[in-house]
Amino acid sequence: MDERFRSAALEYHRLPKPGKIAVTPTKALTNQTDLSLAYSPGVAAACDEIVRDPATASQYTARGNLVAVVTNGTAVLGLGNIGALAGKPVMEGKGVLFKKFAGIDVFDIEIDEHDPDKLVDIIAALEPTFGGINLEDIKAPECFYVESKLRERMKIPVFHDDQHGTAIITAAAILNGLRVVGKDIGAVKLVCSGAGAAAIACLDLLVSVGLDRGHVYAVDSKGVIHNGRAGLDPSKARYARETEARTLAEAMVGADVFLGLSSGGVLKPEMVKPMAPNPIILAMANPDPEILPEDAKAVRPDAIIGTGRSDYPNQVNNVLCFPFMFRGALDVGATTINEAMKIAAVKAIAELAHAEQSEVVTAAYGKEEMAFGPEYLIPKPFDPRLILKIAPAVAKAAMDSGVATRPIADMDAYRQQLNEFVYHTGLLMRPVFAAAKKTPARIVFCEGEDERVLRAAQTAVDEGLAWPILIGRPEVVSRQIARHGLRLQAGADFELVNPDSDPRYKELWQDYYNIMCRKGVDVEHAKSDMRRRTTLIGAMLVRHDHAQAMICGTYGRHAVHLRHIENVIGRKPGVAHFYAMNMLILPSRTLFIGDTYVNYDPSAEQVAEMTLLAAEEVRRFGLVPKVALLSHSSFGTEDTPTAVKMRRALELLRTQAPDLEVEGEMQGDAALSEEIRAHVFPPTSLKGPANLLVMPTMDAANISFNLIKTAAGDGLTVGPLLLGAARPVHILTPTATVRRIVNVTALLSVEVAQLASKAE
Repeated sequence: MDERFRSAALEYHRLPKPGKIAVTPTKALTNQTDLSLAYSPGVAAACDEIVRDPATASQYTARGNLVAVVTNGTAVLGLGNIGALAGKPVMEGKGVLFKKFAGIDVFDIEIDEHDPDKLVDIIAALEPTFGGINLEDIKAPECFYVESKLRERMKIPVFHDDQHGTAIITAAAILNGLRVVGKDIGAVKLVCSGAGAAAIACLDLLVSVGLDRGHVYAVDSKGVIHNGRAGLDPSKARYARETEARTLAEAMVGADVFLGLSSGGVLKPEMVKPMAPNPIILAMANPDPEILPEDAKAVRPDAIIGTGRSDYPNQVNNVLCFPFMFRGALDVGATTINEAMKIAAVKAIAELAHAEQSEVVTAAYGKEEMAFGPEYLIPKPFDPRLILKIAPAVAKAAMDSGVATRPIADMDAYRQQLNEFVYHTGLLMRPVFAAAKKTPARIVFCEGEDERVLRAAQTAVDEGLAWPILIGRPEVVSRQIARHGLRLQAGADFELVNPDSDPRYKELWQDYYNIMCRKGVDVEHAKSDMRRRTTLIGAMLVRHDHAQAMICGTYGRHAVHLRHIENVIGRKPGVAHFYAMNMLILPSRTLFIGDTYVNYDPSAEQVAEMTLLAAEEVRRFGLVPKVALLSHSSFGTEDTPTAVKMRRALELLRTQAPDLEVEGEMQGDAALSEEIRAHVFPPTSLKGPANLLVMPTMDAANISFNLIKTAAGDGLTVGPLLLGAARPVHILTPTATVRRIVNVTALLSVEVAQLASKAE
């Protein structure tokens, strides 16, 4: 570790607060009533219920989502026996990974005890506190004994990640590697360098998924483990075999797979050379692998190689497994983690590598191409789909194998719950997606060559949300689909509109010319624009009913896109202006904010019109609009132009929509707090916090939206949503994510269906 990186690591751990974890209350504690509920006397009710039925502890306490990360510090990473206290930063780091990737709370427990029986007694006594135990960095062979005894005594999952996490990822990598080279796991010869906890666990699990134990050559520091060796512990004895090979070099001849869990540099290039064709080499010693990939490739270019390092392809990283293994186990109240659950995790991880790469992975790793193959055998740790694949597979395996105490009745609902954790879409978008699947619309995506748009189209096809119509050059679209490992097929999954040779070109440019001929557009410009302006092409397709809805704006200026929409599609009857509204789904509330993009300084009449259109959009989500007209002034305290404007807008709204729950003008804190509002203006007609915030200017709306979005951190944004258009169209922004495009796609399908229903 160089000095600069070391200093950065120390600063990271020290500032702004020492350490990496903290305890955050999940309940309010703001008054005497809260205190009486949280502690005495109210807490006694929860205690009584648990006395009556201990299983209810998962309902009334955090136990069902709480894991202990336990160590005695005898085998910490590559640092060795550094002791329990010095191992604490590692255990805190493990807790961060549990929380980040699976939403699981963790207490790190560092125990200064080397006697394995005493260690077992201490950990077993913690069972009332935790829903699961993750053993970490306990040296072999004691770790085998400790885990075995704890599994016998405890009725909650006990998982030694150094053994089983490594084994699960290794098994997935080997299964996929064998698939790449076309070999059967039951027929291959495997040589394992190392016979510690992780190595034995890997071999055991590989045997469970089909490896022939008789084809395994295990090698430790004394050489090949064979039947003539005396003093073998039971774990090594399982892999003793009749063989004349005594060294790693001798064992490697004809090997299909090398599994390294030993020490750096033990595998020499001359040992790799006599391996079988298309060998698989997993050299996982840290920080230096048993052989560097470039050295192995120099003598065997046909080799497929993985390591434990992030700077080489195919990193075998336990974070791919343990958070999601525990997520599935905790969610069904599993009493243990058994072989069936581990095999389910192996298969789920292996299958995910075959899927197209995630946008999040691309952003995190900055690679253009990561498709299943020799350099992409297993998913990346930041792939958000890991929890969606592994946790349900583990939960189902626990149920099927009889170790689940709280079986999941509706697996689809469970997957949706996990999806909401990943994408923070919450309950609000669930009915939208359900409705979109019933009536998927033909939606034109104007920037069809954009990677994000193509990923969103793939999701729309997979989930049945829409029939995508992509505008783009065929060769570019095809290249992008292949580059990012997508499964889209033109004609079968989507319609491709080639701007250079679409058969409807003449029909569209002639109509566009008729629309614009008195607005300075001549025939040649009309022809040229219908080749080059993808938003214009999309709008014309909607105008001519070749598409039912449109999404644009992933590049370019909002105003330019809006100009094409205004010229070609126009506004709804009776609507004077367009407006833009953004939605923010935050952990504690959902907010709609407008006008974020269209009208710089709207008049009172425009504010009123936008409020009515926005309220209609809010109702589309099944919510009752509660409107706050915002200003620096509160209920007449100031007479500045914006304050007067918002008061005038309120008068108009009270006349135009007397049933609408609207109040103003008011400051932002009053809009979100009924208590503040009641103090400032007791006769307020708005009950509870507002969910539709109408700003006096575009500056105020746009600044507020972006500040809240960024400060909230884990919120989800939907939109911007275009209000007032005659047809279902929305203009996104260049920062739109795949998930935002998918959400707007679902909204458009619902909007199309609702318009069709009204027309009947």
